[in-house]
Amino acid sequence: MPIEPELGLTLPDCVTQMQAKLEQAGVAFGHGTTNALDEAAWLVLWRLSLPLDTCLTSDKAVSRHISPQELAYIDELVTQRIATRKPAAYLTQEAWLMGVPFYVDERTIVPRSLIAEILVEGSLDYWLGEDMHRVLDLGTGNGSLAVLAAMEYPDVRVQASDVSVEALEVARINVDRHGLHDRITLRHCDGIPKTGSHYDLILCNPPYVDAAAMAALPPEFRAEPALALDGNVLGGTDGMDFIRQLVQDAPAQMGKDAVLVLEIGHGRSRFEAAFPKLEVVWLETSAGEDLVALLTRDALLAV
Repeated sequence: MPIEPELGLTLPDCVTQMQAKLEQAGVAFGHGTTNALDEAAWLVLWRLSLPLDTCLTSDKAVSRHISPQELAYIDELVTQRIATRKPAAYLTQEAWLMGVPFYVDERTIVPRSLIAEILVEGSLDYWLGEDMHRVLDLGTGNGSLAVLAAMEYPDVRVQASDVSVEALEVARINVDRHGLHDRITLRHCDGIPKTGSHYDLILCNPPYVDAAAMAALPPEFRAEPALALDGNVLGGTDGMDFIRQLVQDAPAQMGKDAVLVLEIGHGRSRFEAAFPKLEVVWLETSAGEDLVALLTRDALLAV
């Protein structure tokens, strides 16, 4: 039902109205926001071309009134979000990761990897040697982790690979957007690239969703490419198909002191069942301490 303009509707009032509309529709979150208030603020501010970090309790925001035409545009966008059940990032064609903007569309999943935190906050520095030169972002998607790695380690060269040609097209947009085309190489590859040279750091946010969870995904997640989510494409059910092959193939492509940083989401129990003898270092993130694993080359060779 269209929302009627209210006399004196302010920016915070508008966000509150859109929050209620999203809550009533029962949409799912998880693509940059975790609740209706944050998603409503994102959509309203984006539609008004206002900074996404605008403080809604500031005097400037409270005094910002929404015109009837603006309200109609905002309501149209929120209605589209509800009707299509697409992630908001697909509607705005922009997602932010650790404060860095990235282009995104339906050719890739919406970037949200916890590995981004680990890169930016320096959690890997202890594990990386001073002579680190080559980084691989395996399954790069829209290229966000490759871009962040290149930003954080200005002396390294990054190879970003993906099995999806369409995903690499999106990655190219982001590599060029951030002026990193001279340091990030894109490669079409199924699995880990076998280039003959060794990587010092491998980053991988692989498809790891198990069969039961895939069947129960909300529409917002089903709007994303299943190839980037479904970890059962080789006939398994535990979501570890891609990871099993990676654990087998990775050591041969790693330098002596290299590490593999692997996101597994909430799949630790399935991961440990699949690799009971693998020595793992769990890295702390804002979402928990058992969602991202660090694996040394020696640990992988010992499996």
